[in-house]
Amino acid sequence: MQQPFQFDETQYEPIRKLLQRAYRSELQSGGRRGIPRTNLRIYWLVGRLIWSLEKRSQADNPVIVGALARRLSRDFGQAFPVRKLRSMYAFCRAFPDESTLKPELSWSHYLLLLKVADEQARAFYHEEAAAGHWSTRELARQAGSHYYERQQEPVKEHFVLEFLGLEEAEALPERALEEALLDKLQHFLLELGKGFAFVARQKRVVTATGKHFYIDLVFYHYLLKCFVLIDLKTGQLSHRDIGQMDMYVRLYDDKWKPAGDKPTLGIILCAEKDRTVVQYSILKESRQLFAATYQLYLPTAEELAEKLGASVTEAVLPEGFPGFP
Repeated sequence: MQQPFQFDETQYEPIRKLLQRAYRSELQSGGRRGIPRTNLRIYWLVGRLIWSLEKRSQADNPVIVGALARRLSRDFGQAFPVRKLRSMYAFCRAFPDESTLKPELSWSHYLLLLKVADEQARAFYHEEAAAGHWSTRELARQAGSHYYERQQEPVKEHFVLEFLGLEEAEALPERALEEALLDKLQHFLLELGKGFAFVARQKRVVTATGKHFYIDLVFYHYLLKCFVLIDLKTGQLSHRDIGQMDMYVRLYDDKWKPAGDKPTLGIILCAEKDRTVVQYSILKESRQLFAATYQLYLPTAEELAEKLGASVTEAVLPEGFPGFP
């Protein structure tokens, strides 16, 4: 027979004092009654207390959480309901080393991170969100679009451009896609990944015979130390598109690549790729040419797995977030 749970007041007392100090500090600073949302250490310590009580007793986690919720309600009112305590417990379990917590992230960020099932993906979003100062909306968007799974070297195979607000249509003009990307340049840079800086649009290149061509978008990758050319195609990838980009890359290397920089990269961003075209073209062997697909809505895990030919771990996101079920 299971022993009745005995609440350990000696373990609770240090937490109670920390909470009291946090309340007092918030009141003195003119804030509302309660613990500042950014005080992650308090939430982590409460989670650790639950974990410690769980290890030291034979009681089930719901019993312990319920007992702690009742004890906290006597001292602090309804600030710590059972659901919130469960989140703090999960928080401590997911991030067992307190020193790894990021001061750039709020409690709301961590609630989103807890919903990412895969540990490696969660660690990736943890680092990227702090380094990039992502808002909670951006974190939810990146996890929901499976940003972690879509990472490729040196460029991604698939881009999610739902932030453009464009409708999927066969008749979408390439110029409309280009203008929408530049209107949302900050979002597009984040979608491209680390290291990209915008250089030019409709960059004119001239051949030795005097013919003029225009590259849709030019970026510089300051981590790879090379220029990156992007050609937009709202239809299916063709051999002509590949040949054109190959020429652009060669011309750019000849005219603008600084000494010491790595060779220019070319990305054809298209709505659809034909596997036969990819397999039997210069794309297969070239280290400078890439074909990537895009879509104008957030993908499901199944859709993305089909596009990338790989298994995708689904990230669970908060109910009611725009674009998510």
